[in-house]
Amino acid sequence: MAGRPWGYGAGMANGSPLHFTVDGQTIRVTSPDKPFFPGVSKGDVALYYLSVGDRMIEHLRNRPTVLERWPDGVVDGGESFYQKHMPKSVPSFVQGCEIRFPSGRTGHLIMPTSPAVIVWAAQMSTVTFHPWPSAEPTTDLPDQLRLDFDPAPGTGFADAVRAAGIAREVLDLWSWPSYVKTSGGRGVHVYVPIIPRYSFVEVRHAAIAIGREIERRDPELVTMSWWKEERGPRVFIDYNQNAQDRTMASAFSVRANVHATVSMPIDWPELATCSPLDFTIATVGAIVASGSWMDPWSGMAERAVDLSPALEAWNRDFSKGLPELPYPPDFPKMPGEPPRVQPSRMRQA
Repeated sequence: MAGRPWGYGAGMANGSPLHFTVDGQTIRVTSPDKPFFPGVSKGDVALYYLSVGDRMIEHLRNRPTVLERWPDGVVDGGESFYQKHMPKSVPSFVQGCEIRFPSGRTGHLIMPTSPAVIVWAAQMSTVTFHPWPSAEPTTDLPDQLRLDFDPAPGTGFADAVRAAGIAREVLDLWSWPSYVKTSGGRGVHVYVPIIPRYSFVEVRHAAIAIGREIERRDPELVTMSWWKEERGPRVFIDYNQNAQDRTMASAFSVRANVHATVSMPIDWPELATCSPLDFTIATVGAIVASGSWMDPWSGMAERAVDLSPALEAWNRDFSKGLPELPYPPDFPKMPGEPPRVQPSRMRQA
């Protein structure tokens, strides 16, 4: 990849292990020459996460985190899996926490507490980190509301930017702070820090209410329809990203595509002028290291708001006949949920 910031790259051999000292912990990175992206090696991925670890841990600390692992790299049809449960054998500095899945079962997930854990995860072939919107000790109470603007075919990043701008207008009505980042793909993510006193169901309802207001303001641009056959060329607001056990790529996470893009936290004015390709594994380390760059997401939790206005909007819509919306297919049947049947099949039946 052009512009690689380190004198290290993907070769044919696996190379001698690298050794990093992070937070007093020695981390051994094996097979550092293994190709992970075009022109980017496993060693490059580890070095990238070493370079942003101090910033990234602010957004991962004490959060149950799913690791998206690519043992053979993203190149050449490599396969991936999501590491939800904490491995049985981990270094002493890697901690975990207990969470509850929608089924009622419990699980033990990795909980990053320091940059050393991030670099260790890179050694474990982690490309992307997927944290929960909640943190210890209240993993059952989200402290973030997340809006995912996902462009459907026929739309693109510019459309997601427009949709996110409308979201900001809606959130401004309540004087709520909002934080934006690129998804690392064609989409945009908007976060709101909230006081952790509401359930996942309530936070999801609040996200639906916000999404419906955005849709009312520009129904030709955005849609809340869960069914792809009804979306058309519009930006889908994926409200189910607020459902329990649903996660989004963290700030500073590398995404699994040929460009090795990064999900980058940015200022709202920058959103109007940037491209997802501005932020890659080859560029973000240098951006973060520059003396002029300040993390626009720093201190987010200190501005947490009460969710009540959005829940009141949900109740108003519900009283007007707007129903509950479908959950993901792997969830148990939820109270008030409509049938999980495609509209076209429902009409045929």
